[in-house]
Amino acid sequence: MNIEAFRKIEERAFYALAGLLGLVVLIGLGAAHYMETHGHVVTGMNNQIVWGLPHVFAIFMIVAASGVLNVASIGSVFGKPIYKARAPLSALLAIALLAGGLTVLMLDLGRPDRLIVAMTHFNFKSIFALNVILYTGFFAIVAIYIWTMMERKMYAYSKYVGFSAFIWRLALTTATGSIFGFLVARQAYNTAILAPMFIIMSFAYGLAVFILVQSFMYAWNGMKLDPAILRRMKNLLATFAGAVLYFTIVYHLTNLYFAKQAAFERFILIDGGVFTTLFWVGQILVGALIPIGMLLHPTMGSKSKTVLWASALIILGGFAQLYVVVIGGQAFPLEMFPGMQESSSFFDGAIHHYSPTLPEFLLGVGGLGIAFLITTIAVRVLNFLPRDHSHPVAQDALTD
Repeated sequence: MNIEAFRKIEERAFYALAGLLGLVVLIGLGAAHYMETHGHVVTGMNNQIVWGLPHVFAIFMIVAASGVLNVASIGSVFGKPIYKARAPLSALLAIALLAGGLTVLMLDLGRPDRLIVAMTHFNFKSIFALNVILYTGFFAIVAIYIWTMMERKMYAYSKYVGFSAFIWRLALTTATGSIFGFLVARQAYNTAILAPMFIIMSFAYGLAVFILVQSFMYAWNGMKLDPAILRRMKNLLATFAGAVLYFTIVYHLTNLYFAKQAAFERFILIDGGVFTTLFWVGQILVGALIPIGMLLHPTMGSKSKTVLWASALIILGGFAQLYVVVIGGQAFPLEMFPGMQESSSFFDGAIHHYSPTLPEFLLGVGGLGIAFLITTIAVRVLNFLPRDHSHPVAQDALTD
């Protein structure tokens, strides 16, 4: 096959992929319009569970957007050559994921037109207002970061902008975790450990997303990732996944230490139904133990397919974890007066039920479509494909 024929096939494949992702986005927007016109009665949300499945998708993308930028930070801030070659793609994915996550978040509010109020009237005592500033700043800093990496004249400033982006993304993820950590109206939240826990979750989810996207791009262009680089990245992914498991254990052990949290822990760990299943099977087994075992296996862990499957499992485990945290935390009733009994007609002491509906799922998937549509078009227009100098980089990966 000559080069011209190959380019025509590649061009058709690009338009087919862009068209498919565009269709996913349109379906998601259609679901948002359906919920907007019919009201949230067509969703599984209610007065007790006000953050549903779309919030799980949105928070995952926001957290992963911060974490995926970690690849660029390791290259620019810490000077690791194999990650420096991946910094532009890392920054692009960060912007795309945050855009997709915030779109879902905005469309799930019920009155997205009132976003202008949040942008023009700030309550600096509110963690939500702080997040609006952090999200806006993140877009600006990462855009400048990409400029310094893609423009030779600006390359001298790349490390300084990269360091600023590194600090900013830590603040962003801390603030995202603090939305829950500062929330006293839910017994599952209101703990300082959620902020660092969200940071390490972002590292794991972001790197898993990056590995999958990078592998797809290499396969699309008929390239093969150097085994030494793959080995380096999969070891880092296993470390991050292990750290998420560690923080999960600490979080629940801390709750078990306090008598007031015993009922909540029993709900999540034993009696929570779908939440208990998602915790043990989805979060712990599928999202942590199995992928860590796969990545650290002496023979299986060195295969690219193993790393891809492990990355996919970590992402699935991430969705399960956020479902348990976000929705499971709302499902458990708040103990209004500790040590006393109270009753009313407003579900006091009752476990709240939630069943996600199709429009909620389609809206969340539409957000993913936005993120990957942005990535697909940007990669086509500009040169975001990581390119390595085989021998020096492979040697660095092996000896560093």
